[in-house]
Amino acid sequence: MQINKSEIERPKSEIEQITPELTWRLRRDVLYPNQKLFEMEMDEDTYGIHFGAFIEVKLAGVVSLFQKGTDFQFRKLAVDPTLQNMGIGSNLLQYITDYAIENGGTRIWCNARLTAIGFYLKADFLQTSILYSKNGYDYEVMEKALRPTVK
Repeated sequence: MQINKSEIERPKSEIEQITPELTWRLRRDVLYPNQKLFEMEMDEDTYGIHFGAFIEVKLAGVVSLFQKGTDFQFRKLAVDPTLQNMGIGSNLLQYITDYAIENGGTRIWCNARLTAIGFYLKADFLQTSILYSKNGYDYEVMEKALRPTVK
């Protein structure tokens, strides 16, 4: 049996819907390392759909998705630092984009940290020039128009 080198470098992640509580540790560790775990809960968590990317049984990445009409906003996309640059974040982003399309979405968007703009540009998101700062981080709203599937 031949071993495909790309499979070693980029382990396959499985994406599943998870409870909001399972997102909190990665949210904190990756995005807000100086905050307490309980501070990761958002009031909106109750209304969102939360996804986790798993490699074997290890939670490798998380994202939360919120729908308002045909708009889908995602928040708190985080990948375990030891597993970054392996396609996990891209897989999560594609998964939620497909989910939004399948559920009639016409736009998916996020408040992207300025340090992550390049990641979203590679996924065909567009910069909106809507900039703001919050809690010491600088953001830009980024969006992508979607073409819903006809059922």
